[in-house]
Amino acid sequence: MCKNYGYVRVSTKEQNEARQLIAMSNIDIDLTEIFIDKQSGKDFDRQEYKRLMRKLKPRDLIVIKSIDRLGRNYEEIIDQWKFITKVKKADILVIDMPLLDTRAKHDSLIRTFIIDIVLQILSYVAQTEREAIHQRQAEGIAAAKARGVKFGRPPLPIPENFY
Repeated sequence: MCKNYGYVRVSTKEQNEARQLIAMSNIDIDLTEIFIDKQSGKDFDRQEYKRLMRKLKPRDLIVIKSIDRLGRNYEEIIDQWKFITKVKKADILVIDMPLLDTRAKHDSLIRTFIIDIVLQILSYVAQTEREAIHQRQAEGIAAAKARGVKFGRPPLPIPENFY
């Protein structure tokens, strides 16, 4: 029997996954079959993602809100897409990009070609956004340091009996 799974990812524990869960509420997915990771998309070393991959069987469906929720590393997104669709023989639906729905079994060579192009463009955009976030963060830290902001916890006083 084919199963539908949801995969949700936010970058930090403080971020809220509700927006993605709401998007999945219109699709037939049991809440117990939605896997949620709260960590960076820089790679696929994520606990819930790995657990989903272990459960995934041929003809199952993975639903994600957008391609950047799958990951933010261009090459790894492409590799994982191929792993899911070719090795696991499962399907993927990207809610925000209906063209990226591998369930259509009447695939022609042109449809496969278009999906590959769109996937590569969106994967590129996801990685460049990750790099831009990293760059903005580094610039912000450098600007704060230039203003004299100190990072880390304040030093503790050394006890008098410390040798």
